[in-house]
Amino acid sequence: MSHIPVLLHEALTALCIQHDGVYLDCTFGRGGHSRAILTELGANGRLIGFDRDPSAVAVARDLAQEDPRFEIVHTAFSELETALDSLAVSRVHGILMDLGVSSPQLDEAERGFSFQADGPLDMRMDPTTGESAADWIARADADEIAHVLWVFGEERFSRRIARAIVEARQLTPIVTTTQLSQIVTSAQPKKDQNKHPATRSFQGIRLYINGELTEVEQGLEAAMNRLEVGGRLAVISFHSLEDRLVKRALRDASRPPKGDPRMPLPDSVAQPKLKLVGKAIKASPDELRLNPRARSAVLRIAERTEAA
Repeated sequence: MSHIPVLLHEALTALCIQHDGVYLDCTFGRGGHSRAILTELGANGRLIGFDRDPSAVAVARDLAQEDPRFEIVHTAFSELETALDSLAVSRVHGILMDLGVSSPQLDEAERGFSFQADGPLDMRMDPTTGESAADWIARADADEIAHVLWVFGEERFSRRIARAIVEARQLTPIVTTTQLSQIVTSAQPKKDQNKHPATRSFQGIRLYINGELTEVEQGLEAAMNRLEVGGRLAVISFHSLEDRLVKRALRDASRPPKGDPRMPLPDSVAQPKLKLVGKAIKASPDELRLNPRARSAVLRIAERTEAA
């Protein structure tokens, strides 16, 4: 399946792009959102992309050769403040985060993200660093596996599946996506008719291996710190765990900070960092017909206030 950027029109509208502004695409992927942002920027505008995936960075470098207004940084977006410091950029006018795994990552069997095709059990956003899913499954005990499946995958049969994984690896190493998918499927006493039995387990392991929820928390805080007053933050989430994190972070930042109720806060401190913009946005029926993967996408938008 070719890459189709999700909620593209809605994301561009959310950012309120200024022709000479500086913008961040925190998850470049294959550049669908970035290319659209560049069409809205003027000659003096600037777009900075981030991505952990070396394959995405290679595509982004080609775009940087074509368009001098764009540059790419090979890093996790949680490190955006460090990256901006290295580029001598203090504040930006808009930030887009398109969370989760990209379509190319799902479609390339060798990346090990999907149970739909057989491939090595890797699941790392950046295959050059960190522990692969296969390495983790080979060493983790049943309690740790069950914890990851329950907390990150919201898998109700987490303990049963964890025991099955430990038993299976005693017979042969679990090194492919098909092996893991078959073990998970066989371990479930009751199947969901609307979802593949391995969906939650694969999601949980992927989120854990890549530290994705921590990445979101740190990235959102960094984004709030670097937005210009009036700048927009637009975040697209694809599953409930991420979306709850985003919703809570934006909500909390849009409320006045709590202090000692006996001591009034100065006006400059009592103002919230963000102002929520509209309600959560989901893909339209027209988009869903073109791109079924957009069905779970949720876009939330916030604007930086004058509170520093």
